[in-house]
Amino acid sequence: MSVERHYFPGNNTPLGFFSYYKHILGQREANKIVCIKGGPGTGKSTFMGRLAEYFSSLDEDIDYLHCSADENSLDGIVLKNRRIAVVDGTSPHVTDPVTPGAVDKIINLGEFWNEEAIALNKNEIIDLNEETSRWYRIAYNYLNAAKSVYRSLEEIYSDAAEDSEIYKVVADIVGEEYGDMDISLKPGKRKKFFASAITGDGVVNYITSLLGNMNRVYMIDSPVGYSNSSFMEIVAEGAIYRGLDAEVYYCPMCPEEKIEHIVIPELKTAFVTMNRYHDVEPWEVPAADGEGQEIILIDMEDYMNILRIEKNGDLIRSLNEEFDILINKSIKHLSLARDTHLMVEKMYIPNMNFTQLSDMRDKLQAELAAVKAE
Repeated sequence: MSVERHYFPGNNTPLGFFSYYKHILGQREANKIVCIKGGPGTGKSTFMGRLAEYFSSLDEDIDYLHCSADENSLDGIVLKNRRIAVVDGTSPHVTDPVTPGAVDKIINLGEFWNEEAIALNKNEIIDLNEETSRWYRIAYNYLNAAKSVYRSLEEIYSDAAEDSEIYKVVADIVGEEYGDMDISLKPGKRKKFFASAITGDGVVNYITSLLGNMNRVYMIDSPVGYSNSSFMEIVAEGAIYRGLDAEVYYCPMCPEEKIEHIVIPELKTAFVTMNRYHDVEPWEVPAADGEGQEIILIDMEDYMNILRIEKNGDLIRSLNEEFDILINKSIKHLSLARDTHLMVEKMYIPNMNFTQLSDMRDKLQAELAAVKAE
């Protein structure tokens, strides 16, 4: 049975738009990477969605890469069985060819628009693009403020954490998962993505889609602001040192450092962080290969000094309220940015020749179908 997964290769963060696009498919592992260029409203997402529909009908494994500006839009697809990626190569997630011809292929949807008709709306398009950028800057400023509050929560929880007990838990997990495996001369690869995103519709996650073929899932319940980076880093490095590839999904608030989830495909094992922003219940985890999975629950509050937590109870509640307010303000302005961008798309859509674009897609589809599936 085919596997369908969903995640985000980029995200809205306190650092602005943050991209992990280079991790989608490496040059040496890819048979082909198709970079789609084109303006807003030129049909890039639909183009990729139709390709995915075709290969899904062939019962192939597909990764759907969602857009953090609009989670209903695609920024890319990965045809896993054929080792092919088709990605949006336009701003802000610019993807340019690295090995043109040998691996990378460029498709320019600008070939199918009426440039003269679009130019008639030049000033309005420029104004709307500038307005969209302004909404994004405001949203990112709110996220930056939220991160300061987040760091305060992190400090409180770090002070209360019983580190020695936590490391015992991690050591047991490492022993259980990697105990009989030797350190590999060829380390595994670390692929970096996001399982959740801060969008104009709120915080959206696709965590359960990543767990469908996992046999064992560690579900780690921890409060917002708690840093389990050391815990997760030991798990991820343990896999990589032993030659196992690890898919590492980062926190949008700390996109360079804080791991939230790990998937180790070869072991069919996953580690999931749960909190109120991505609350995943054990019964929501899809069955693996038609059978129930082993779900291991770990509550990080069991490894905290409860007296220190209670002492800071009022402060924790206050910081959480402030954090939620700032996140919601950011979401409001991300929504305004998306809606303004949609107004730009409406100026391009009537000026696109979608019949010619469809013919191009059919040609590409046949080219990709000729690549041997593994």
